[in-house]
Amino acid sequence: MRHTLLPSPSLTRIAACTLAALALLSACGDKKDAAPGAGAQRPPPEVGVITANFEPVALQTELPGRVEPIRVAQVRARVNGVVLKRLFTEGSEVKAGQELFQIDPASYAASLLSAQATLGKAQANLTQAAAQAERYKPLVEANAVSKQEYINVVATQKQAEADVAAAKAALQIARINNAYTRVTAPIAGRIGRALVTEGALVSATEATQLALIQQTNHVYVNFTQSASDLQRLRKSASLKVRNAESLPVSILLEDGSELPSKGKLLFSDVSVDPTSGQVTLRAEVPNQDGLLLPGQYVRVRLSQAELPAGMLIPQQAVTRGSQGDTVIIVGPDGKPGPRPVKVASQQNGKWIVLEGIKPGEQVVVDGFQKMQAPGMTVKPVPWTPGAAPAAGGAPAAAAPAASAAPAASAAAAASR
Repeated sequence: MRHTLLPSPSLTRIAACTLAALALLSACGDKKDAAPGAGAQRPPPEVGVITANFEPVALQTELPGRVEPIRVAQVRARVNGVVLKRLFTEGSEVKAGQELFQIDPASYAASLLSAQATLGKAQANLTQAAAQAERYKPLVEANAVSKQEYINVVATQKQAEADVAAAKAALQIARINNAYTRVTAPIAGRIGRALVTEGALVSATEATQLALIQQTNHVYVNFTQSASDLQRLRKSASLKVRNAESLPVSILLEDGSELPSKGKLLFSDVSVDPTSGQVTLRAEVPNQDGLLLPGQYVRVRLSQAELPAGMLIPQQAVTRGSQGDTVIIVGPDGKPGPRPVKVASQQNGKWIVLEGIKPGEQVVVDGFQKMQAPGMTVKPVPWTPGAAPAAGGAPAAAAPAASAAPAASAAAAASR
């Protein structure tokens, strides 16, 4: 009788597991062999660059300043009396000659009438004296009256003429004092609050101040600069000092915003303050919209000198450290490398580079995180302010996830 040996169930399970393990190892080996090939085909990452070039650069300076009105007029009482009316709106614009206050004119009107009467009396006396002198003239020639009598008549006439002149002057003074009871604006501008109220007694002797008018359609901005800095600008052979009369001035408010209207530099003081070592400068700024108020503190930006050959590099392209400043330059072979540079100052979000970069070289501005491996090759693309980061970083970030996929599948197979 022939016996047939059948495989046991345990042996069957062992064989199946062995075949599965061999297949898994073969698959892992194939994926490991394929990974280097995929990495070799990945294109070089893109980095944003700018092409360096020399150009004239205006060196800007920011200094603290204070606003001052172009003209200020203190409205004061010029006669004594009681204020009857206030004829303006506080804080409004007033015109030159506009009536502001009314002081009680009763006594001054009476004085004016008295002066007019005095003048009339003097003119009447002059008429009588002149007529008498006219009658005595032929009589003295005929020796009908003495010469002394004629001299006395002529003197009386001249005295009457002097009385008329004095009466006219007194009348003019009375008219002026009566007009001063109507207090008017000496200049056009913005008037502040009234410093007196109706019923207040004002005095010409004490020159009581009634209000203040400030002309603010144009304003002065006074600011100071270190005398040593000013001298350094003038003596520097590499800088071209600009003419003060052609210097535009920008005004920066406390929130950092800049006024749309530019001012002009009027002058710089000829002497240095011995206590602070500062030189005072003044600029005139249009202020039609009234954003600048007298006494307000602002910052003044002006360009007093110009660098004939400078280079402006975005601030993010320069790395500052204790050992100096550096930038990343992409060479002709596409490999980036650090380069030490010398910077002067910062303006409008850019550094002024004086040394270290040659014209035509490509300076990296964006994509620094993609240049981790030393000696790697990158693809420079033009960078523009406000543009999105350069493309090319996604594959490098996705590589770890791809390499982790086989390990995840192996772990899932082992659990089964």
